[in-house]
Amino acid sequence: MNRRALVLTISAVIIAGFVAAAMLYQRSSAPQEVPTVTQSTGSLVRFHSPTLGPINAPVTIVEFFDPSCESCRAFYPYVKQIMAKYPNDVRLVIRYVLFHQGSEEAVRLLETARLQGLYEPVLAAVLEAQPLWHDDATAQKAWEAAAAAGLDIEKARATMNSQAINEILAKDADDVKKVGIRGTPTFYVNGKLLTEFGPGPLLELVESELENGR
Repeated sequence: MNRRALVLTISAVIIAGFVAAAMLYQRSSAPQEVPTVTQSTGSLVRFHSPTLGPINAPVTIVEFFDPSCESCRAFYPYVKQIMAKYPNDVRLVIRYVLFHQGSEEAVRLLETARLQGLYEPVLAAVLEAQPLWHDDATAQKAWEAAAAAGLDIEKARATMNSQAINEILAKDADDVKKVGIRGTPTFYVNGKLLTEFGPGPLLELVESELENGR
């Protein structure tokens, strides 16, 4: 093989690698780049945010999360695995991002589930059913999944447009702009942005923060 042919072959392999990586880690996003700067904790964690795990955990994962986002659905089991591995040391704070059709309806549904003490089972059910509803502005299949998980639908419908839930959505939308979120899921661990997208890098950052806290 002559020198020119070798260079062309190597270049083709490199380009193919970049394309494959992009396809593997493609995220649901608005038409801008993902932020690359760490933001202050003040815009990351709010008192109203859903929190899973011990409140005094030394490591806090903040996930900017869109329930209609397919990548958020794919990541959910990995986040749960991390929390199961470190049940006393890791908490998850969820911040809402409304990039998709059906996102607001699903978030309002989730917040009514929180009022009924059913946030985690309804979240899991809504994500499992996501392929059936994520292009539906009414998120009808999400409601059906929530009902199967125990949600009182009549009570939920009556509270989903409350002022309290309106304020949660408005505050999260404001923080999404302040932080500069352009894709979901976007993770921060103890205020540090996860810059390498993937379950492995997320676990590594969590374990690094755990080690630093010892």
